[in-house]
Amino acid sequence: QVQLVESGGGLVQPGGSLRLSCAASGFTLDYYVIGWFRQAPGKEREGVSCISRSDGSTYYADSVKGRFTISRDNAKNTVYLQMNSLKPKDTAVYYCAADGGITTVRAMCAEWRGEYDYWGQGTQVTVSS
Repeated sequence: QVQLVESGGGLVQPGGSLRLSCAASGFTLDYYVIGWFRQAPGKEREGVSCISRSDGSTYYADSVKGRFTISRDNAKNTVYLQMNSLKPKDTAVYYCAADGGITTVRAMCAEWRGEYDYWGQGTQVTVSS
């Protein structure tokens, strides 16, 4: 079965950390640009962070720069999002997506408005005291 599965979400206090995982099955992530997106109730989807296929290029939304780190482990067919210094405004459902046709991380995260090749089911992140 071809799918992306996110995990690692949960409830955390402000200032805390979480690490999200995006695991692919049925296909190899090596050939795809991967992105993390989030959507809070009543708000538009936001491209949080994206990572390139092979050269290590990354993109971060201004709202998460310096706090979030994206990485990929092609051997495990998994992409991670380390989230530190979490704030209540980070509360959202986080999704990962993969696309084989998009070539830049900026396009993946901030410019593309169409469908992606693969899209996960999402994991809830709640930052609250």
